[in-house]
Amino acid sequence: MNFGCDVPGLMPIEQAKRIIEDTVSPITDITLCDLGDAIDRVIAKDIISPINVPAYDNSAMDGYALRYDDFLVSNILTVVGKSFAGNKFNGCIKKGECVRIMTGAEIPQGADTVVMQENTVANDDQITFNSASKGDAIRPAGDDIKQGAVVLCVGDRINAIDIGLLASLGFGRIPVYRKLTVAVFSTGDELVAAGEPSRNDRIFDSNRPMLLAMLSKMGVDTIDMGIIEDDKTKIKTAFEYANEHADCVITSGGVSVGEADYTREILEEYGNVDFWKLAIKPGKPLAFGRLSASLFFGLPGNPVSSAVTFDQIAAPALAILAGCKPQAPVMLPATATSIFKKRPGRTDYQRAHYFINDIGQVSVEAFGSQSSGVLSCFRKSNCYAVLKNERGRVSIGETVNILPFSSIIS
Repeated sequence: MNFGCDVPGLMPIEQAKRIIEDTVSPITDITLCDLGDAIDRVIAKDIISPINVPAYDNSAMDGYALRYDDFLVSNILTVVGKSFAGNKFNGCIKKGECVRIMTGAEIPQGADTVVMQENTVANDDQITFNSASKGDAIRPAGDDIKQGAVVLCVGDRINAIDIGLLASLGFGRIPVYRKLTVAVFSTGDELVAAGEPSRNDRIFDSNRPMLLAMLSKMGVDTIDMGIIEDDKTKIKTAFEYANEHADCVITSGGVSVGEADYTREILEEYGNVDFWKLAIKPGKPLAFGRLSASLFFGLPGNPVSSAVTFDQIAAPALAILAGCKPQAPVMLPATATSIFKKRPGRTDYQRAHYFINDIGQVSVEAFGSQSSGVLSCFRKSNCYAVLKNERGRVSIGETVNILPFSSIIS
């Protein structure tokens, strides 16, 4: 089947993303989470402010609170008290009076203006005002957040600033969607776990630790199922366990056309396959499907391919599953300062380094080997140079769209 790409049988990444958005439904289980544990959790109900912020009219600076009409009559007023944050002036300002006030302190009853202290001269309890403008330096109640306003919406992922915002409103617990659970395992007789003795006929499994770390940065719970041998029965047993205990199953390796690649064969028997191969480089042999109780991603075995496809395909799908609102990636145009080698046919996510040149332009250079087995190229890169299906070789001076690495990668 041809999916419209120059390479027969490969589905364009845009179509794959549409299939995922149409297929993946957010979880619905809601729990109350302590504010201290709420970072990276997803809001499950709109958060409504129970109070005004600030709660009362307060001063934006140190100075004197007064009635502006009194200033129009005389620029010399009598100070009758002080107002501090947390210790307000009790009483009402009368004709010809003013109150010493500090930043954040409540505006005394009757006052409608604050004059900063630099525009005044004090002589005992007599204050001379050099100038004043009605309403100056007063922050009204609700100026930041009004009582009843929606401050966070369903689908918002809570960040550190949100924690401070919620604390300022007095929330100790927040309604959030439960955490996702993702099961991860690698397949292949050629693999050995990091920390075990090296062998000439084996390679260390880098994909599984990398994927578990990336999932951790997404705030999900994980099940590390280790390395599964290239044995159809063992792989099927692993799928059954993962499907029962996780919302999503992610495997690495075993989805190409090799003689011992049983993952693909089992998934076709055990679940529903939405696509097998994508017009993406690196990462062509990528599977997405559904088991009876979970989603499934079969990532390529090459480490760079595994990282890129997780970052660009699996992670956005998991965000939708977790209840987040879908967000399109923000790409930036940049000027190529080196040649980018490419043949038309697949969307290429080349690892690159972007920077601001001497005249303030965003520039980008290819960095290191683009081989799908060279994971170290990520370490000194900070973005993808995204070269669309139809594009070929990029010359110096041409414009390239770049996608800065997300927090999952960087």
